[in-house]
Amino acid sequence: MTHRRDAGRPGAAADGTAESRAGNPWDSTLSSEEFAAVKGVGFDPVGQVLGTAVFTIGYTGVWGCPGAWSAVDGVKAPSSAWESSFEPLVRTLYGARRLALARAVAECRALGGDGIVGVRLRIEAFPAGGLEFTAWGTAVRARSRIRPHLPFTSHLGGQDFAKLIHTGWVPTGLAFGIALAIRHDDWRTSRRIRWTAGNQEVDGYTQLINHVRHEARNRLALDAAKHGGDGVVVDEVELTVSESECPGFGYSRDLSAEAVLIGTSIARFGRSGRPAGPRPLTIMRLERER
Repeated sequence: MTHRRDAGRPGAAADGTAESRAGNPWDSTLSSEEFAAVKGVGFDPVGQVLGTAVFTIGYTGVWGCPGAWSAVDGVKAPSSAWESSFEPLVRTLYGARRLALARAVAECRALGGDGIVGVRLRIEAFPAGGLEFTAWGTAVRARSRIRPHLPFTSHLGGQDFAKLIHTGWVPTGLAFGIALAIRHDDWRTSRRIRWTAGNQEVDGYTQLINHVRHEARNRLALDAAKHGGDGVVVDEVELTVSESECPGFGYSRDLSAEAVLIGTSIARFGRSGRPAGPRPLTIMRLERER
């Protein structure tokens, strides 16, 4: 028996019956616990979905020595040229992830699904050159007459997905925050990293890391807002730092940093009762059960 208080909730049918999918038996990436949790909030798995895209990654838009820093209001900050130098590469990294995800969503639609839970993203070197971007997860269908206009995507597994639904939240889409920056090792930095320098902060490196993390968080918030979310729960925070020979000055190096944040944009069920006007976007960590 289905209680009346469940009526209108995504995934809860008024008569308590499930809309079964005709055809072959479905497969999924769900564990038995995740399967039970998803079923418990009124969703049925309809099949495993996958999307992939192979991209050649080369052009960055950077020329000369891109790691130059300028002073703004007495505080060291990247110059405007440095700020935008990686934009072509950043757009490609966004585009590759979104294309792989869009292809998984297309498979979800073909199966009659309303969304994808447990989305995982993998980036690997392709044997023939370039990078392979792959997104996969389990498509689910709500036992309800209330259906989303577009299939949602979420990194949340079965139990965490069920927690959101139980507490009045729904996932609206997978969100990304990607930022790249590079800094030249100038004479000030070189003096601070010598073994004779003692224990002290290397402020140039601190500024570089702070910049890419801050920029990635801003981009994540903007991406979540595009999905209509009130907030975003973060799954993955990745920071990669590498060094390369400076193209403008011999026998010196540039230090580059890449920050990638991945999360799920979420929104409350009852949007009609929300106050008018913009609201702050909250970024929070959702810890998983072990």
